[in-house]
Amino acid sequence: MRERFGYKNDLAVPKIEKVVVNVGIGKFLKDEKAQETIINDLAKITGQKPIYTLARKAISGFKIRKGMKVGLKVTLRKKRMYDFLERLIHVAIPRIRDFRGIPEKSIDKEGNLSIGIKEHIIFPEIAHEDVKLIFGFEVTIITSAKTREEAVELFKLLGFPIKI
Repeated sequence: MRERFGYKNDLAVPKIEKVVVNVGIGKFLKDEKAQETIINDLAKITGQKPIYTLARKAISGFKIRKGMKVGLKVTLRKKRMYDFLERLIHVAIPRIRDFRGIPEKSIDKEGNLSIGIKEHIIFPEIAHEDVKLIFGFEVTIITSAKTREEAVELFKLLGFPIKI
């Protein structure tokens, strides 16, 4: 990347800063057992206990009040982040049904990649026999890239199956 983009300093080369995993629990607001199952499965997948995210404002159509627990999130950095990314790229993504690659439009103009995963059972940590409910989640990979082109090149070099 140094030669392609003409960086003069090694520290100017883009890198991954953090990975955020989000799960919405709107369907399971009243069901405590389902929430515990989601927390335990997310902790197995990421290697870190998730925290609750709270509603910023009330939405009457969804019966949500300000301050209600509406989701779970895990922020991964350093070693846990790289362990999670390695499992995501090499194990989980190839197990997705009818997978054709990550569309390039999933990378925003700041250089961050957002991937939606429909079934959490693609990760090997989750035993298929023990699964009572299947949930989806979103993985956001935040980079220090300044432009979209730099981010696309970074993700390709890291082994992400980016579809052109």
